[in-house]
Amino acid sequence: MTPTLPEPADGIVDPPVDRVQRRTVSVLAASQVFGGIGVATGISVSSLIASELSGSDAIAGLAQTTAVVGAAIVALPLSRLAERHGRRRSLATGYVVAFLGALLAATATLLQTWPLLLAGMLLFGAGSATGLASRFTATDLARPERRATDLSVVIWATTIGSVLGPNLAGATEKLGLLPGPAGEHGAHGTSAAPLLVASLAFAAAAASVWLLLRPDPLHVAAARAVAGTTAAGAAPDQPGTNRAGARAPEDVAPSGLVDAPSTTPTPAPPRPGFRAGLAAGWAVIRASATAQLALAAIVVSHLVMVGLMSMTPVHMGHGGASLQIIGIVISAHIAGMYVLSPVIGWAADKVGHARVLVVGGAILLASAVIVAGAPSDDSARLTVGLVLLGVGWSCGLVAGSALLIDATPATDRTQVQGLSDFAMNLGGAVGGVLAGIVIAVSSYAALSWGAAVLLVAYLVLVAGRLLRKDGPRSPGLRPTRS
Repeated sequence: MTPTLPEPADGIVDPPVDRVQRRTVSVLAASQVFGGIGVATGISVSSLIASELSGSDAIAGLAQTTAVVGAAIVALPLSRLAERHGRRRSLATGYVVAFLGALLAATATLLQTWPLLLAGMLLFGAGSATGLASRFTATDLARPERRATDLSVVIWATTIGSVLGPNLAGATEKLGLLPGPAGEHGAHGTSAAPLLVASLAFAAAAASVWLLLRPDPLHVAAARAVAGTTAAGAAPDQPGTNRAGARAPEDVAPSGLVDAPSTTPTPAPPRPGFRAGLAAGWAVIRASATAQLALAAIVVSHLVMVGLMSMTPVHMGHGGASLQIIGIVISAHIAGMYVLSPVIGWAADKVGHARVLVVGGAILLASAVIVAGAPSDDSARLTVGLVLLGVGWSCGLVAGSALLIDATPATDRTQVQGLSDFAMNLGGAVGGVLAGIVIAVSSYAALSWGAAVLLVAYLVLVAGRLLRKDGPRSPGLRPTRS
C-alpha cells in the first residue's frame, strides 16, 4: 500500500515554490495575529471567571486545563483532516470550533454557570491547537535549512495578537459591558465581553485562512512528492535521492541530531480514526531516538509553561492585583513566548536544534527558581520570571518542532505532527491539573520548585543525548554544523 497524500488541487503541477512559500507564511502570520488575540483574551480571564463562579481555586485551574484538553482532543482530527483535504480546510475548521467555544463560554459567564464555562473552554482549546498546527504548515514547502526559521516567523506573528489580547480584556472590563455575577458586596465580577472579543478574533482568523491560503501548501507538497517519486523511479541513482525517492542523508537539515531517513515508504494507516492516527504517529516516533527527544522537549516545555502560567493570575489575585496588572504580566509572558522566536529559529538552524533545547531548558529552570520566591504582590519579579518562562518555552517549541520534522519521513509528517500536538496539549493539561491541585493543598512556591525538579531531569536527558552524539558517532546520527 502506498502512502496517503492529500489530493492536489486542480492545476497544481509545479508552481514557483518559493513564491508560494512566501505567500503561505504571510497568510499564516496574519491568521496568527487574530488567533493570538482570541487565545490570549480568553486565557487571561477564564481562570478568574471560573474562580468567581465556583469559589474554588481548583476549578479556576480547570478552566485553562479544560482548554488545553480541548486542544489535545482536536489535534489529531485536525491533522487527519489536513492529510485528506489539505491545510486550508483543517485550519479554518479549527478556528470555527474555537469561535463556537468562545461564544459558549461568554454565555456561561452571563448565566453564571461554571460547568457550561468549562464546556465552552473545551471547544475554545481548538484555537490553540490550530495555532500550533499553523507552525507545521509553514514547513510544508520550506527548504530544509530554513525550516526552523520559517516556523519561527509564524510563531512570532502570534506576538501581536497575544500581547493585545490580555490588554483588550482589561479595556473591555473597564467599559462595564456585559458584567459578570455580582459579589457579596454588590461589585460585579469579570465581564463576558472579553470572551466575545475572542470569538470575533477566531472568526477573523478562520476567514483569513479560508479565503487566502491558496494554493494549499500541503497540496503543492503532495504534487511535488509525486513528481519526485516518478523521477526517482526513472533514475533511481540521481544525486540527492535514494532508491525509494527519499532525501539522501547529506541533504538533511543540520539539526544536531537526525536519524537517517527511512529508505522504505511507510504504509498509510490501515483505517481512519483517532486511535489509528495515534498509533501510526507513535510507530514513526518510536523508530527514531531523535524524534523521541524532540517530542519530550516539546511536551516538557509546554507542561511547565502551562502549569506555572495558569496559576500566576490566581496567585496574583490573592495579593490583590487588578485585572489590568495581571493583563500586563501575562502580556509580558506571551511576548517572551513569541518575540524572540525568529532569533531562536535562526539559532536552531545555525548551531543545531538540540543545543537550543539545552539553552531553553536552562532558561525554564531559571524562570521556575525566580517565581518560586515571588510573593503574590511582587508583580515585577513575577513579570521577569514569566518572560523567561515564555522564552524557554519558545526554545523548546521551535527547536523541538524543527528537530521532529527533520527526524521523520515526509509521508508520515502529518500523523507525527498530530501526535506531537496531542501529546503537547495533553502534557499541558496534566500540568494545569497538577498546578491547581498543588495550589489548593500547598502553595505557588511548591508548584514552582516541583517544576524546577522536573526541568533538572529534562536537562540531564538532553545533555546526555548531546554528549553521546559528540562522542564516538552513533549509527544514524549526523554531526552538528556550526
